[in-house]
Amino acid sequence: MHHVVSSSFDEHQVLHDLKHYLPSQAPLKDFIHHNSLHAFDDQPFFEALRHASAIFGYKTSLSLEEYRSLYHQGRISDDILLHVLTREAGEQAGEWRTRLLSTPYDDPAPPRIGALRARWKQHAAVDLDAVVHPLLFRVVCSYLDQGIAIWRFPVAEQGFLEALRTLERSSMSSLFQTRRARSLLMNSACHLPDLLGILVGDRVWYERYLFDQQFAHQGWSGLISAIEDHPETLLIPRPLSLHDLVVFECLLEIDALESALGHSWEPLSAHLRTPPEGLFAPVLPDEKSEALRLWQLSFEWSYFDQVLAGLRQLPPLPPSQPTGVSGPRFQALFCIDDRECSFRRYLEQLAPACETFGTPGFFGIETYYQPDGGKFYTKVCPAPVTPRHLIYETGAGTRNDRDPHFTRHAHTAHGGWLISQTLGYWSALKLFWQVFMPGAGPTTASALRHMDHTAQLVVKSDEPPTIQDGLQVGFTVAEMADRVEKVLRSIGLVRDFAPLVYVVGHGASSVNNPHYAAYDCGACSGRAGSVNARAFAIMANTPAVRHMLHARGLVIPEETWFVGGLRDTTRDDVVFYDTHTLPGGLDTLHAEINLLFEQALDLNAKERSRRFEMVNTARSAGKVHQQVRLRSVSIFEPRPELNHATNALCIIGRRSLSRGLFLDRRSFLNSYDYQQDPDGIYLAGILQAAAPVCGGINLEYYFSRVDNEKLGAGSKLPHNVMGLIGVANGIDGDLRPGLPVQMVEVHDPVRLLMIIEHQPEVVLAILAQHPATAAWFALEWILLVVAEPETRSLYCYQSGQLVPYHPVTRHLETIPDLAPLLASRQENFPVYLLHNPSL
Repeated sequence: MHHVVSSSFDEHQVLHDLKHYLPSQAPLKDFIHHNSLHAFDDQPFFEALRHASAIFGYKTSLSLEEYRSLYHQGRISDDILLHVLTREAGEQAGEWRTRLLSTPYDDPAPPRIGALRARWKQHAAVDLDAVVHPLLFRVVCSYLDQGIAIWRFPVAEQGFLEALRTLERSSMSSLFQTRRARSLLMNSACHLPDLLGILVGDRVWYERYLFDQQFAHQGWSGLISAIEDHPETLLIPRPLSLHDLVVFECLLEIDALESALGHSWEPLSAHLRTPPEGLFAPVLPDEKSEALRLWQLSFEWSYFDQVLAGLRQLPPLPPSQPTGVSGPRFQALFCIDDRECSFRRYLEQLAPACETFGTPGFFGIETYYQPDGGKFYTKVCPAPVTPRHLIYETGAGTRNDRDPHFTRHAHTAHGGWLISQTLGYWSALKLFWQVFMPGAGPTTASALRHMDHTAQLVVKSDEPPTIQDGLQVGFTVAEMADRVEKVLRSIGLVRDFAPLVYVVGHGASSVNNPHYAAYDCGACSGRAGSVNARAFAIMANTPAVRHMLHARGLVIPEETWFVGGLRDTTRDDVVFYDTHTLPGGLDTLHAEINLLFEQALDLNAKERSRRFEMVNTARSAGKVHQQVRLRSVSIFEPRPELNHATNALCIIGRRSLSRGLFLDRRSFLNSYDYQQDPDGIYLAGILQAAAPVCGGINLEYYFSRVDNEKLGAGSKLPHNVMGLIGVANGIDGDLRPGLPVQMVEVHDPVRLLMIIEHQPEVVLAILAQHPATAAWFALEWILLVVAEPETRSLYCYQSGQLVPYHPVTRHLETIPDLAPLLASRQENFPVYLLHNPSL
């Protein structure tokens, strides 16, 4: 988006531009990972970094000192550095190597944002941020509050400005210190140009001033912008717009200046003589930005080259395990989530005859969900999707009915006092005890509470379907068959079905963690995937659905049974649903497989524990697993798990493509069989979802890691939950978008490398047909490599073409046993070949 400074002021266009550049994070309950620099995603990646840094002051890469340190540690390979420099700089490669290693560069110039409005300090000795922000944030937070406050904001159902007017009329005191500001609110239409005329004066400065003003608290402004665009993200609706926020802030600024300077102060433009530099004027490249680009490429490809070398060096494996392999035979579908990467590896190690698959964790079921007794509908599908169906729960018991904390008597004067004087002291003692002896309690955000496993799910619709609040209750047989078929065909599971097929969603449990939604399934809008997994199994087990699939050429044997489940990625626990419905003879097999799941969970917890300072990884897997469980309910633990930290890859292909590689939990794994999709129809759908979802996760981790203060959330330790919608430092701070340091501190900030197993010409044809998806790769926000299935030849996507890629790495170490390796260090490992292919 290009801007030209103009003497005219188009209020609607400026507000539109503000909304484009502000953070787009929704309230905490809908925490969906996204590209933190989404406003620049129409530019090539490194050009966008340069602009975002110069305009807004964001730190968009590691520092030169950090890159040089990685080089001296051996984490940036000298061979790769030379390879990158030769490709990018040609004959000047040697000169550039010297510059990268030793040339000092000046610190960046101050950012453009904030420079204009900061002149109030120079000319009037007034710090508007210090005076205005505390009151602004408290009023806005009180208005938006979703239930944490004891007293609700008066007349909150009205529009924000009208609610303020009603509050002023009915209160003994005022929000303002001066009559002028109060009069502007009460006796005028509060047109924004009029207020800016008082504050700024010359219209040529209006746009720049508003950008400075709103980016002084980009967290609150971004949240309000997101709520205005998607009011359904608030359970308790609040009609607040970015325009109303700007108007109120301008009134508070007029009030602050009037109070400090009296009636004789002049607008800001009276003190300005130099025409404003365009905030979005082009940012020209310089030698330092080029040095950072070359370092970043070398850092990324030092890892990516190992991965691609591993794909080439792996011995060929059959697409599925041969018959005669020991152990029970079963199949299991998981989310593509990178946290499933190691768990699938352990299942395959313990049960070589099993097959594991990855697909987005909503399992193709786009729906709202209503728990038994729930007041609101919960979206359990990707954020951009608008469901037309509703699945609801019935027959669930509720603990709240028996808990004295949740009775209506707790909210009366006498009842509240009695409970606080009795149960209150007990709760305080229990809280003190939990510090030393952690355990699950009412404050635990448990993945298993999303759905009661003893209740029933209403998945099948009536005939004709029932409509509730504009949503169809349940799915028809044809709709169920469509969703089951699409998922199974997309992952290549169309024949050789095992007796038991597990469909396992994921969620996370933690305590004292306002970012808990960021740990759940992104494909389920930041919620556990239990409803989707269970519903998919119900659909696939429905006889009428199987009959319809049979007619379409997808034959699921009568003796095959689907079992839904949920894996808690924090606790490394799993629960299965509706096992009482297993046909005769399969319960014994399920019990045997369940033991394998438990062993794999123990081993997975042990592998994860190497990142945790307070867990002794050298102990047995079972004992380590118990420590990991306690960690998940520890009230003082800011790192219940590391979530997507270290994500770097997305592999779309058969499991045989990468099954013999140790990727250190760094890869999203999306199953796909090119043989079942020669024209790439299913691949196109996979890419349309995987690019924004996996790319969004990767980029939010990237930017939260390199600039945790402006693009991340800082440390969790001083966070205060504001209105149940966001977190701030203390009670007067700006909302913190992005991810806290405890989620990204071990993350290597590299872009996502997506590897697709298919014919190169098919991938190029798909990208030509889907320009929005192709833009992720063409502008290099995501890197793309295509692996030709038969020869495993590699092709890197560059400038719209697939260019042959030959890995620089000639040899990868083969390891016979993971256990000693995992106990050796906490940092990321290089890529290894696994001695036992079943690993």
